[in-house]
Amino acid sequence: MQSKVTRYLILTLACLISASAINLFLVPHQLLSGGIGGIAIILYYLFELPIGTMTLIMNIPLLFAAYRLLGKPYTMDVIFGTVVFSVAIDAMMFLQNFPIVDDSLLAAIYGGVFTGIGYGIVFRFNGSTGGFDIVAAIVKKYYALNMGAVNFSLNCIIMLVAAGFFGPKLAMLTLISMFVAAKLTDKVVAGFNNKKTVMIISSKSEKIADEIIKEVGRGVTFLKGEGAFTHQHKDIIFVVVNLTQIGKIKLLVDLLDPMAFMIVQDANEVMGRGFTLPGTQIEEMIKLKNSAIRK
Repeated sequence: MQSKVTRYLILTLACLISASAINLFLVPHQLLSGGIGGIAIILYYLFELPIGTMTLIMNIPLLFAAYRLLGKPYTMDVIFGTVVFSVAIDAMMFLQNFPIVDDSLLAAIYGGVFTGIGYGIVFRFNGSTGGFDIVAAIVKKYYALNMGAVNFSLNCIIMLVAAGFFGPKLAMLTLISMFVAAKLTDKVVAGFNNKKTVMIISSKSEKIADEIIKEVGRGVTFLKGEGAFTHQHKDIIFVVVNLTQIGKIKLLVDLLDPMAFMIVQDANEVMGRGFTLPGTQIEEMIKLKNSAIRK
């Protein structure tokens, strides 16, 4: 129960971040956001209709479709996010009177940064603020199309409409804001604790693994491999490290086996012992290994 309450509190905070960004950065500079919110902002510029209220009204048929096609659990979460986000936008309209920046390009960038952070937190905790996310989810379920492509296509239509009403400059600045928001959303969802995964193929894998454990302080896993040409069986070293530890691993591998084959790749998020769980001391790892050898 407590974890569910905490989750909804975090989702509420995320909605407040995105709503404040719209009122602080986007609206004072006549910029738009993506999705249903972007349509609501267009209506606000044309007819002075409240952005949050219109966002909620336009989401009602989508929420009904979600309930019918995607099920009750999904819809309940979307309703919470949609209502909180819509109410927050209208409740924080007073922020439009206190613009932080006076440059439209900076407003587009910072608006994208903070809306992206807000949306990223929402998605990271498996929430949604409705809008085109519902459309994309329905299309993906029944037509196997990519959700990102569907969202991008619908937002492009909004940009074309905006360019027709308000000129190309507003549309281009909005595209900048949407690009920044998308990047920040992905970053928050994936996590900021980027690590590197390293795979090493060598005839001296045992010695290299020992040195990595002792000198770098990371656990090592052996993957079984076989050369397609020689059919020689080899132990492939697999290890996850911080960016700052890559140089030391390269040096160790070069010293122990200059002919080793090494691959370094990005790992967006790493969970488990040594990263998000309490780590095992290197001394303990070495003792465990020596004990296993003696047995």
